[in-house]
Amino acid sequence: MNPIQSGKAERNYSASCAYIFAAKVEMVYPEYQYRMDNVIKIVKFKREYGSENAMNGVSLLSQIKNKQIFELLNMCIPILVGIFIFLNPYPHVTAIKEIAFYGSVLLLLTLIFLKKEEFSLRTPLSIPFLLFVLWSFCGLFFALNKGNSIHDFFAHLIKYLVIFYLLFNFFATKERLLILIWTIVISTALYSAGMMLYFYLILGKDISTKLGLYMSELPSNIIGISTWFATLLALFQLTRELALFRKIILTICICATAIATLATQTRGTILAVIVSLLLSLPRNKKILLFFFPFLALVILVMPVRNMLTPHDLISKIHTYDRVRIWYCFAEMIKDHPITGIGFGMQTYDDKDLINKYNERVPASYRQANPRTAPHNLLVDIAVRTGIIGLISFLYIIFVFSQMGWRIIKYGRDDFIRHWGFCFLAAFVAVFIQGQFETTLWGPPVIILYTILALMTILWHMNTKKDVI
Repeated sequence: MNPIQSGKAERNYSASCAYIFAAKVEMVYPEYQYRMDNVIKIVKFKREYGSENAMNGVSLLSQIKNKQIFELLNMCIPILVGIFIFLNPYPHVTAIKEIAFYGSVLLLLTLIFLKKEEFSLRTPLSIPFLLFVLWSFCGLFFALNKGNSIHDFFAHLIKYLVIFYLLFNFFATKERLLILIWTIVISTALYSAGMMLYFYLILGKDISTKLGLYMSELPSNIIGISTWFATLLALFQLTRELALFRKIILTICICATAIATLATQTRGTILAVIVSLLLSLPRNKKILLFFFPFLALVILVMPVRNMLTPHDLISKIHTYDRVRIWYCFAEMIKDHPITGIGFGMQTYDDKDLINKYNERVPASYRQANPRTAPHNLLVDIAVRTGIIGLISFLYIIFVFSQMGWRIIKYGRDDFIRHWGFCFLAAFVAVFIQGQFETTLWGPPVIILYTILALMTILWHMNTKKDVI
């Protein structure tokens, strides 16, 4: 290249850099974009350096604008998912939750189609999920209620897996993980306080009445799952929080969610509270030393104390209605041991079907008014997907537990190990509560898949050194 060509190339390069700078200024101050002085500058630029360089500058400006649009769309996805998670405990907001969910999915598919987003499905739980999905799909061909089974396969399985992967992909940093935790805590605390005010003050229920009793959308067991999960998150965050005002907020949230938990007066929830607190003790000794007296005091002044007397516990064992329910649904498993009755939950609404199997139960365990739900997580899975489906679901639990144990034992920093304890304790609590209630629908199943996602995020942080 001769000196003249070299000088011209250098001048063109400098001019392009200057134009790029001007383009960035225009992005920051868009009000200048259409002013006449900019038009004059572009005309002069074309005369001096040629139209080709001017067009390259315009093209770069367009690329910068497009990049900012895609970044905005990318930011909208975790916001929409956060809205969905925030509204999870609340009834009568289905429309907003559906908009948030399908809006996030639509944005994700758009970004993937335009190759502007990398969406990973590689997690330790992916193969267990796949096995469970494939077997549940096979069961659709043998379902007693095929229409509803197909609907529930997508609405109550595939949808929850999508939520799992959205959480895993868009909350996979420490900062976003904490944002998600705070979202759950604040949401559930507001829900707990509002629910208690509505139930006891507005409806005028006696304080001895179980919180949520006779409320079809918010039965007591379901409320306890949401409130205790948030209580555990708040307790674990309180041990790491440094700012005083945030500690005060967390303390208020714990009071609201813990009182709401005990107000449900369900033995499954009380058992979950005890076991999960014992599991949490190694990581939260100081906080729990203060929390245990508070919990004991609340129990003493609330009606829940009457459930924990020896006489009441023995009486409940002898008259426990869950055993009668499980006997009935065990008869269904005998008739459909391989594929189950189908994934559709409306199959349980067939009274003739329920009565048929209730008649097979020994007379001493037969229900006078048969229940139309198993009230047990594992029984529910076995009835709807068969023994093989149950095994594949237990495989999910096994892989999750193994992942949690490794994170607690070999986590590379205290943050990962700390939250590993929390999420494992939360899973144990939900699993225990699931032995006494149907938890594969509504808020409980969202909580279940959220816990699975939270632990998987810790796994990702532990294996990827560049995660901040």
